[in-house]
Amino acid sequence: MSDLFVALIHHPVVDRNAKIVTSAITSLDIHDIARASRTYDVRGVFIVHPIPEQRKFAASVIDHWRFDFGRTHDSRRREALERVQIVAELDDAIAAATRISGARPLVVHTSARTEGGTSYADLRKRLEAPDAPPMMILLGTGFGMSPEVAERADVVLAPIVGPGDYNHLSVRSAAGIILDRIRGK
Repeated sequence: MSDLFVALIHHPVVDRNAKIVTSAITSLDIHDIARASRTYDVRGVFIVHPIPEQRKFAASVIDHWRFDFGRTHDSRRREALERVQIVAELDDAIAAATRISGARPLVVHTSARTEGGTSYADLRKRLEAPDAPPMMILLGTGFGMSPEVAERADVVLAPIVGPGDYNHLSVRSAAGIILDRIRGK
């Protein structure tokens, strides 16, 4: 199976009024996406944020579990967080994934507002195909990634749809569902 990566995008994202903004990093996103990614054997998780202070915050959260009290308190969380890298831009994440895998990853855009898109079954087949390139799943914070991020993607994934018309999952929940659909047994 090909290498799989996840990138959590904090800029450029949109707010509820479709204005381009930069969202804040949350420790819950870091922990929960790292744990889901470790469960589904994701090779690397990238926290993408342009503001140095926010990257420093993310590093302090991770370092608590790698070096401080958390190291001895919960080794499973440390193991999950060891796969997390903090970068300034999407290009940095793509470059790092390319170095790790030896090939540029296929970039997959996700959104709750996508109409159509590649099915999870088709994406899974692509990931499991012999000689498949690595893959990077982009997850947006705020109210989703900006159109410029979508334009950079190689594949647009179909949205997660429930039985009703309400569709506003946390990025942590969406990450777990997506990873289960493309990597679960």
